[in-house]
Amino acid sequence: MPVSHFFVLSLYLSFSLAFSSRCNPNDKKVLLEIKKALNNPYDLISWDPKTDCCDWNVVECDEKSNRITNFDLASADLNLPIPDAIGDLPYLKSLTFHKTNVTGQIPKAITKLTKLEFLDLRWNHLTGPVPSFLSQLKNLNYIGLSFNNFTGSIPSSLSELPKLGGLLLDRNKLTGNIPESFSEFKVQDFYLYLSHNQLSGQIPRKLGYGNFTWIDASRNRLEGDISVLFGKNKSIQVIDFSRNVLQFDMSKIEIPENLTNLNLNHNRITGSLPEGLAKQVNLISLNVSYNRLCGQIPVGGRLQELDYTNFFHNKCLCGAPLPKCK
Repeated sequence: MPVSHFFVLSLYLSFSLAFSSRCNPNDKKVLLEIKKALNNPYDLISWDPKTDCCDWNVVECDEKSNRITNFDLASADLNLPIPDAIGDLPYLKSLTFHKTNVTGQIPKAITKLTKLEFLDLRWNHLTGPVPSFLSQLKNLNYIGLSFNNFTGSIPSSLSELPKLGGLLLDRNKLTGNIPESFSEFKVQDFYLYLSHNQLSGQIPRKLGYGNFTWIDASRNRLEGDISVLFGKNKSIQVIDFSRNVLQFDMSKIEIPENLTNLNLNHNRITGSLPEGLAKQVNLISLNVSYNRLCGQIPVGGRLQELDYTNFFHNKCLCGAPLPKCK
């Protein structure tokens, strides 16, 4: 091949590669800063500066704008803080550091991610308080902070997030009470996970006005009355307040039609089991053991199919699957 033809072909290929590269140069620069801040981990080995960042693993580009919209890193061993540079990806919608052993506090730089919808930082070694500045990210529909070392109280400002539908704060070291403002979440079918913390204080009565589908606040030190969560027309499906210090009369509560799981074991609940439990065709599991309940277990539904351990260690509860009432 003549030298002139070879030069033309090389020039053509160079222009073609440059034209075909989707990666936004600003995003690429930021990603390489993040890689450096994370000490060039093996998990980002595909992040070669000579290649198109839209083809790198962990990240995704929008098909139209070619901007980085997803950063989803899982099962890595970083042992470093989340880099501040993550806040310089302005089109990011999904941010995940899941089981990556990141340390330190959530950087305030993420408040620049105004398009962020999904934040998953579960199973790490994050510390400090759950930052109230998360309430600035108005497009968030999911916050997952489970299995970390967060301390302090839960910021009430999280209820200001208009699109939030799932908040996972379980298995941390959080203290204080459940914010009264948590009755104000706007999204239907809200999921709230607060279990395995050190929360205390009275259950806010306003919580009964919320649109919860799932509440798990088990293994805390919460007190008071959760009857406000019950009601025939409530949409709630799962209620777990086991291993707290709740004290209320269970006799008169109305069982929600969609209730599938109810766990109230190891509390100080009094009264008798409501007859509505026997009519609950959707009920999958029920555990009221280790309370102060009395009276006959209602007959019907799935109640007699359950193991006796779901009812034992009460004051004077009786009837199948427990021994007959005297």
